[in-house]
Amino acid sequence: MGGGGDVAKPVAAMVVVQVIFAGVNIFYKLAVSDGMDMRVLVAYRYLFATAFLAPLAYFIERRNRTKLTWRVVVLSFMCGLTGGSLAQNLYISGMKLTSATFASATTNLIPAVTFVLAVAFRYERLGIRTSSGQAKLAGTLIGVGGAMLLTLYKGADITPPWLLLLHRGRHHHVQAAAAKSSSTEHLVMGSVLCISSCCFYALWLILQAKLSREYPFHYSSTALMCAMSTLQSVAFALLVPALCLEEEDKWWSRWRLGLLGIRLACVAYSGVLASGGMLVVLSWCVKRRGPLFASVFNPLILLVVAVLSCLLLGEKLHLGTALGAVLIVIGLYAVLWGKARDHQQQPPPPPNKLADDDLLPITVTDVVVVVQQQLPAAPATNANATSPTNITHPSDHRHHSDSDG
Repeated sequence: MGGGGDVAKPVAAMVVVQVIFAGVNIFYKLAVSDGMDMRVLVAYRYLFATAFLAPLAYFIERRNRTKLTWRVVVLSFMCGLTGGSLAQNLYISGMKLTSATFASATTNLIPAVTFVLAVAFRYERLGIRTSSGQAKLAGTLIGVGGAMLLTLYKGADITPPWLLLLHRGRHHHVQAAAAKSSSTEHLVMGSVLCISSCCFYALWLILQAKLSREYPFHYSSTALMCAMSTLQSVAFALLVPALCLEEEDKWWSRWRLGLLGIRLACVAYSGVLASGGMLVVLSWCVKRRGPLFASVFNPLILLVVAVLSCLLLGEKLHLGTALGAVLIVIGLYAVLWGKARDHQQQPPPPPNKLADDDLLPITVTDVVVVVQQQLPAAPATNANATSPTNITHPSDHRHHSDSDG
């Protein structure tokens, strides 16, 4: 029961994380169509996340939290750079040059890159001759292949008729803007930016595993990482327009959110729920199961994005989406099975030897104390009997018996 719960909880948590992150992609699509600057969106996202997590970290972990060290601060800065400001800005820049669907598809390279980095940094064992190692390698390749099939092969249209009737005449401006962007922008540069974002995100998973070991306080470490990402993203959003010599009034107008609109909804959702809540869950899963375990769930993002785009944005559902989803699920189960086999084959820690070593000085001390307490309690009338000079040796007793006979 306990072992099943230890596996089921991280799996359920990672599924929830990917569903929430898929919602971020939907909001990104809507924000792009509304004309919002993506650099400003990233800065607001981590600003909202920091404002949400800082009070929680203070009140929940203030009694158990240890003192910050420079090593933890540097690791937090690197995590905020690789997994936060740099990865997100590269991702949205690539999405603007290509398309949101292509950018979502490139995130499925994260498990393969994470697997290579995890083996290089010795967070995972390759074990190509073992069944678990073969399952992890094959599952990663199957998941990536399924994601590529889902993206590159459309096939027949299998959209339910009721969805076509529901979304008839809606969101044509969103689809037209996406088609125009994909046909006029530089696809090569966008592909390089998206792949670079995946590499930095995979590196963040490795650094996050190290930060969880150094500073095992999920709320505090995530709040500190989001604060670092906020400073970096604000600096990036302010410096890029200044270096490009843009007009100052146009420069500051990009920071307006509005009270009721898609911009504020996108920032609140991605900042509070995705970065504020889900990053804590993600760091907990990385600590419990390792960076590879967290990365193999990334192909689910594209699957959920395809479903949500069909339901909410009126996009069509094709046969390639269904076939790719099946391969994604098969690869996910293969990696999870390999990870479960690794945990079963790990030798248990030797607690008995450590316990015996710890109990040895306590036992000796107890014996000494007991002897010291019993010596004064001896009766005075038997002093002669207990004296070493009056103890009769067995050989003397045998000698007296022989002489008496």
